[in-house]
Amino acid sequence: MEETISLKELFLTLKKRLSLIIIIAAIATATSGIVSYFVLTPVYQSSTQILVNQAKSDQQAYNVGEVQTNLQLINTYTVIIKSPAILDKVIEKEKLDMSAGALNGLVSVSSEQNSQVVNITVQNEDPQQAANIANSIATTFKEEVTTLMNIDNVNILSEAMIGENPSPIKPQPVMNMAIALVVGLMAGVGLAFLLEYLDNTLKNEQDVENQLGLPVLGAITTINMEEEAKASANMTSTLGARGESIGS
Repeated sequence: MEETISLKELFLTLKKRLSLIIIIAAIATATSGIVSYFVLTPVYQSSTQILVNQAKSDQQAYNVGEVQTNLQLINTYTVIIKSPAILDKVIEKEKLDMSAGALNGLVSVSSEQNSQVVNITVQNEDPQQAANIANSIATTFKEEVTTLMNIDNVNILSEAMIGENPSPIKPQPVMNMAIALVVGLMAGVGLAFLLEYLDNTLKNEQDVENQLGLPVLGAITTINMEEEAKASANMTSTLGARGESIGS
């Protein structure tokens, strides 16, 4: 016999396990909030920009071919900026207690399409150190590129600076808690349906018919003797009171 599940049954299952779903979602949200606010270390980000462009005098004309050459060099510069040749010198200048590989993981280099501006972004637990490292990378690269590439076409466009109240880029507690809430609700709903699926107890006449494939001829209701005794005592006292009032 093929079993079918109605939307009403699904709704009743969710209603039956509503407290479980709420508890799981609340625990997931609270755990995410505690971890985000008190366990994870805030990470700050700072960026500087360099311009890949040969310095020109007033007599020099604008050269499209030179611009294209600068654009093509940006891909090479991106690799050089994150290379040990630059990062090792930055570590020495800033007296950083990390390897070039570890610093490489904190640095990202990007440029807009067809743009001669290169962005150097550094992430660090200390906002001031993030800005110092970004500026040091830019200045070191500008100094070293002349020797490495025999080209002097790099200028620092803007230095990395920190505001009065810098905000960390991660973790984002509100976002993390919202995600945890959604995941908690999904987990709670899934657990509710799993428990309902694993529950093979017979609760009503319909369950008996589905299990045995036979019609139910009769049902015995559950009798609570304490409630019946109280009801009988109340009825007796009521009849007694009525009898007394009639006799009087």
